[in-house]
Amino acid sequence: MTRLHIHPERHLVSRIGWLRAAVMGANDGIVSTASLIIGVAAASAQSADVLIAGTAGLVAGAMSMAAGEYVSVSSQQDTENADIARERSELANDTDAEIEELAGIYMGRGLDAATADTVARQLMAHDALGAHARDELGISSFTTARPVQAALTSAATFSVGAALPLAMVLVAPAATLTIAVAVASLVFLALLGAIGAKAGGASLWRASARVTVWGAIAMGLTAGIGRMVGAAL
Repeated sequence: MTRLHIHPERHLVSRIGWLRAAVMGANDGIVSTASLIIGVAAASAQSADVLIAGTAGLVAGAMSMAAGEYVSVSSQQDTENADIARERSELANDTDAEIEELAGIYMGRGLDAATADTVARQLMAHDALGAHARDELGISSFTTARPVQAALTSAATFSVGAALPLAMVLVAPAATLTIAVAVASLVFLALLGAIGAKAGGASLWRASARVTVWGAIAMGLTAGIGRMVGAAL
């Protein structure tokens, strides 16, 4: 008899829920806070004013990220729950039609009609709702919405990301504050891109370049606006 050797596997898709929120939160923290600091500093503000503005940006941004993630992911969760409730009702009212529907999905993936029907019946006998949620609706334990997790992850990583350029205000000389914050923030963004790519199994260079370029654009635009406002005042 052939023995099946079962070995544990860790797929990167299991990280998709928290990884997206973490990378987005940290990226926004660095870019928005660095841009705010650079814009205020470019308007010839004092270091104390820059520090206050940056701190306010950190707190406000973290709360905004938490609220935004919670609301958006909750909406996704509501949609998932509504679809599952509808599927539960359909299973209760017309089981045969649901078997045919599931078998049709498997036939579309390459199974012959007899095998697809057998698989559909066996899976539905084991967990009918789970089979339809996974194969018809595309809802799984990996991708299901988790509002609280997304909100806390985004707020925490935003705060960490925002604290990095904010710390430069404390250590950089006032004369070179704008340049110091910009350079340090670009380095932070490159590292963030590499970390996110490593965790998600993507290309390190592509991810780093992507976040660095967009961060540089944001900081450059904010610096220009800050200089114009400072000159006008």
